[in-house]
Amino acid sequence: MFYYLFELLEKNYGWSGASLWQFITFRAGVAIIFSLIISLLFGGSIIKKLKRLQIGETIRDLGLEGQKEKEGTPTMGGFIIILAIVIPCLLVADLTNIYIQTMLLSTIWMGLIGGTDDYIKVFRKNKKGLSGKYKVLGQIVLGIGIAAIMLLNDDVVVRMDLTESLGYETIKEFTDAKGEKIAYVKSTITNVPFIKGNNFDYKDIFFFMGDNAATFVWLIFVPIIIFLVTAVSNAANLTDGIDGLATGITAIIAATLAVFAYVSGNVNAAQYLGILNLPGTGELVIFAACLIGACVGFLWYNTYPAQVFMGDTGSLTLGGIVAAMAILLRKELLLPILCGVFMVETLSVMIQVSYFKYTKRKYGEGKRVFLMSPIHHHFQKKGIHESKIVARFWIVGILLAVATILTLKIR
Repeated sequence: MFYYLFELLEKNYGWSGASLWQFITFRAGVAIIFSLIISLLFGGSIIKKLKRLQIGETIRDLGLEGQKEKEGTPTMGGFIIILAIVIPCLLVADLTNIYIQTMLLSTIWMGLIGGTDDYIKVFRKNKKGLSGKYKVLGQIVLGIGIAAIMLLNDDVVVRMDLTESLGYETIKEFTDAKGEKIAYVKSTITNVPFIKGNNFDYKDIFFFMGDNAATFVWLIFVPIIIFLVTAVSNAANLTDGIDGLATGITAIIAATLAVFAYVSGNVNAAQYLGILNLPGTGELVIFAACLIGACVGFLWYNTYPAQVFMGDTGSLTLGGIVAAMAILLRKELLLPILCGVFMVETLSVMIQVSYFKYTKRKYGEGKRVFLMSPIHHHFQKKGIHESKIVARFWIVGILLAVATILTLKIR
């Protein structure tokens, strides 16, 4: 809204101050401020409303220190995060941008899935919440939607020199300011970390089909996108087990994705770094800024001792957002590094369950690798206070974020 208002002021009235709104960095700063203000101002009111409605968390006794003290803490606080993302984005971002549209739809869709799950748990008194198959179905729908946009929408393109674009579907050809012939092409190409000339096209998997490879690439591309959306959103959900953990880690990831969005959308930066130039993705810096502000603002109420829990409304949404943005930026192969904390949390559960079933089948008694999973509960069982666990996990998250950014130069 403000984006178009100031654009109109500059065009019709020549107001020089309006030109600031053309700069992504300026609008990103405004977006963070708006997100923080919304989460801080409205967060308290929403928490009071949740308390009046008696929307409190039911705690299952796992034998963890301080666990029962959290009984009755308001949940469904993820609505605070969603509001603090969506409202500033509507105010500051270019809403005609397909990447912004996709991220807004992803946020609202995952919020509906998580909100439905929390609603069933709280109001219908069903501890299981939304059936797992319906959650996965919702994630599959989002994955299909993102894949379809990348495959079919003509605004989702890769910028290449005309000589490099041979073999791709060309959407637009033009000569840039330097006199070089440029093409915008449709492609399932992505960046591969640590490899020089680090581009990989999913259609190459069907190399044996020759010219028909591009026709059938969706057979592998769509399942991969579905898997990533499902895996990351569920991993974020598992990570949301102690106060401030998932929120802080997501803020760190969002800051990293903002860097990738900026360099991917900037022609000069992309050429210098040897990565794909993706026209229009610079606008995702604004969305990432909204996400950072929303997470940091939510931490005001969510750090130990938490005044509110995000519930699946927040955790599934945050995971879906991270997956969607990484996919749109064609940096999905970096997710194991960038989301390393999420991945370890998920692996700890998989290892624990698999080993327990294996030992029970072989020895008649199930054994455990960890004192409890996900792994943050293992450290709680060892007597480490949850605030210290969260701080240490944040430090690991920062290290992983820095390592992810370094992949821009490490080939």
